[in-house]
Amino acid sequence: MSGAGAPNTGSIDGRGLNVVVIAGTWHETISDGLIAGAQRVLDEAHATSRVVRVPGSFELAVAAQAAFAGGADAVVALGVIIRGGTPHFEYVSSAATDGLTRVSLDAGKPVGFGLLTLDDEQQGLDRAGLEGSKEDKGAEAADAALRTALVIRELRG
Repeated sequence: MSGAGAPNTGSIDGRGLNVVVIAGTWHETISDGLIAGAQRVLDEAHATSRVVRVPGSFELAVAAQAAFAGGADAVVALGVIIRGGTPHFEYVSSAATDGLTRVSLDAGKPVGFGLLTLDDEQQGLDRAGLEGSKEDKGAEAADAALRTALVIRELRG
């Protein structure tokens, strides 16, 4: 875990943006930390937001697609996939990543990528924005979604 080279984040005016935070339910402590970080950034930006939960990371893409169909300007996708002893990790990680990319491109709207792909639970705790965490990937994903939605708004005039 580096964090080196990360962009500076700060004040964003997200007024008028409708953002849906979609989070998997696996690894509750980590996912709840990711949600809290994302929600904090969205609240500070005064964006309209809501949180919905899906069973796992595989379901993030289809829920993001529905959020965009329902009028969302951006989605923050949060999930936790921890490597196990089978190839399942690679399949779910790849499918979730590819699905979120496709949904974002098809909609022409941003998906803040907060899908943690981890070797062990401690890596997730270190990234979840919890007390003692080294990083806050939920906050970073929300920040990226907001900033990209604003760039798209500007480019489309």
